[in-house]
Amino acid sequence: MDPYSLATRNTVEIVTDEELRALLQRPVRRVYAGYEPSGEIHLGHMVTVNKLIDLQQAGFEVTVLLADLHAFLNHKGTLEEVRETAEYNRRCFEALGLKQARYVMGTDLQLHPDYELLVLQLSQEVTVNRARRSMDEVGRNMDHPAVSQLVYPIMQMADIAMLGVDAAVGGIDQRKIHMLAREHLPGMGYPSPVCIHTPILNGLDGKKMSSSAGNLISVADSEDDIRRKMKKAFCPPEIEENPVLQVLQYHIVPRFERLVMHRPAKFGGDLEFASYAELEAAYAAGAVHPLDLKGMTADYLVEMLAGVHDAVA
Repeated sequence: MDPYSLATRNTVEIVTDEELRALLQRPVRRVYAGYEPSGEIHLGHMVTVNKLIDLQQAGFEVTVLLADLHAFLNHKGTLEEVRETAEYNRRCFEALGLKQARYVMGTDLQLHPDYELLVLQLSQEVTVNRARRSMDEVGRNMDHPAVSQLVYPIMQMADIAMLGVDAAVGGIDQRKIHMLAREHLPGMGYPSPVCIHTPILNGLDGKKMSSSAGNLISVADSEDDIRRKMKKAFCPPEIEENPVLQVLQYHIVPRFERLVMHRPAKFGGDLEFASYAELEAAYAAGAVHPLDLKGMTADYLVEMLAGVHDAVA
């Protein structure tokens, strides 16, 4: 694939397309994504990990911010707890294929005096209402936010500036924060970042993905866990909002050149697909049974995550 196709596949928005095309013409281009340390890396996190791998292949230098201080401000644990989790998450990301990235611990960047001064300068420009609205999709208990949660988006703007990146990757839930950065960083002497937004995938039950709901697959799941969860997954005849097809589109197809669906001869024998579009068309036409689709998805997830289990065990 050409660099532009790699950079844009499986995204829901590029802000802006013209700026991305111009960035791709530069000899050096840098992109980052930030992750609050999480107990287990799951399919939700892996959408942006896959996009960072695409961008590496498109010639970008990739930085991963292990946002321990952000997690602390967002009530995800003590600093010691989130730092320990951040190191575990780093090993997971590397095992998933993000090996040539620059990893930066949030506290190594964000406690520097120059960074803190930039946060204070930006805080003069952003209203309380804008800061609060930008956190609607990502913050906890935002009906009664703590002051720390209003500092969170301002810090994310400063991250982009102080990391020296040209582009930011995030789920579409990060959009409001990224738009603040585009609006306010130029006034501080920093370029406006290109923003690359990926979708928020459904959980395996077709509802919002949530660790507490148990409707996701994480890197810690065993082969038996993965097959059990996929067997129970919601897989309607429709294409839209189908969580099994989403796993295939956003996780499996980017990592495997061809997909083979193994079926008994009495049910038509094996099928082979060269692209997601080909697979989707076959499913929409009724040529693929949901059980076979879920079985193939489980096969490839097991293969994809096997190396992660070995690396972080």
